[in-house]
Amino acid sequence: MMYFLIILGIIVLWVVFAFNGLVSLRNRAKEAWADIEVQLKRRYDLIPNLVNTVKGYATHESTAFEKVSDARAKAMSSGGPNPAHAQAENMLTGALKSVFAISEAYPDLKANTNFLALQSELSDTENKIQAARRFYNANVRDLNTKIEVFPSNMIAGMFSFSKMEFFDLADNDVAQNPVEVKF
Repeated sequence: MMYFLIILGIIVLWVVFAFNGLVSLRNRAKEAWADIEVQLKRRYDLIPNLVNTVKGYATHESTAFEKVSDARAKAMSSGGPNPAHAQAENMLTGALKSVFAISEAYPDLKANTNFLALQSELSDTENKIQAARRFYNANVRDLNTKIEVFPSNMIAGMFSFSKMEFFDLADNDVAQNPVEVKF
């Protein structure tokens, strides 16, 4: 009887530790996604200022500015770590590349301190987004691994833990190919 209680106690402790480990990993992944959202919000806030600054110098490039505005709106509304959101972010990245390519044709704009400050802030934000995305994906990898491996997969199944989506931007052609700008 004593051995049965000891074994039962060990099993209960194992279930508690496995469950708590899964909850901890899920919460870390959610926190990491929140970090990405903070950086994306910062990016979304910087973009209108950048576009307005460039507009003052390159008024005839309206299609590029419309693409940035459209891509920004799609990215803001697609929410969550899913393939549609990643695609919307890739479109926004491509549209921003075209604005920076346009800026190369305007020496006065490249010397404008407001533009340079916005460009620097946006570049810093892009770096923070990449770091936050890597951190998020690492947490999702850990959670998904824990959900799949034996014996923690039994606890994950009993308590309805589900795998989370990676936030991967590299699958899209927009992120991999340079932007072509014609004047």
